[in-house]
Amino acid sequence: MANVALLGCTGMVGSHILTSLISSAGVNRVDTISRRTPPAAADAPAKLTTLISDDTTKWAAQLSALTPTPDIYITAFGTTRAAAGGFDNQYKIEHGLNIEMARAAHEAGTKVCVLISSGGANKASALGYPRMKGEIEEDIKALGFERTIILRPGLIAGTREESRPTEAIVRFVAGWAGKLHSSLKDGWAQESDVIGQAAVKAGLKALEGDVPSGSEKVWLIEGRTIIDVAKE
Repeated sequence: MANVALLGCTGMVGSHILTSLISSAGVNRVDTISRRTPPAAADAPAKLTTLISDDTTKWAAQLSALTPTPDIYITAFGTTRAAAGGFDNQYKIEHGLNIEMARAAHEAGTKVCVLISSGGANKASALGYPRMKGEIEEDIKALGFERTIILRPGLIAGTREESRPTEAIVRFVAGWAGKLHSSLKDGWAQESDVIGQAAVKAGLKALEGDVPSGSEKVWLIEGRTIIDVAKE
């Protein structure tokens, strides 16, 4: 039975990760750290503890102080350029907090880190967003967890709380394509609940050492493979 800490529990993917953790028989305890209470807390499951604070400078200390120490640390934390007030601020928030929190988890003794990244993440990209995602991946890998899992979904299908009109149109197309045949969608778009299930299952498998050959330290899961992992 695993103890898990989750960052980014109120977002489109993070909320599904949380419900998957709560329903998983392999999870003993879930600790979340966030600015607002996750919807799943309304049912007050016994295995869930929520730490709520607007002061993100306290989050790393809260994570370090968790008892028992999480076996698995999962981050689906992110923000948008608009919410942050520009890309520079987005980078400071998203990259800064992800690395600070992962470092705190590693130093506390957490064995497995699961990162929700993005398709196209590349630290050498000329574009800001994929470069930021790639740098987050590389900096977390450099921390040296026993096992690091990186999920790179394509378009994340599902319903967001915040309005993103252009993305909503593409999600509509993905939904329509999926209804015609899954093969028209699965390679480039994955449902948010499926990504959540895959993150939890991969984390638990990695904790037991059940990872693909060649992925003993870093297990990269992309596109359609995310769906395969979720179905296992």
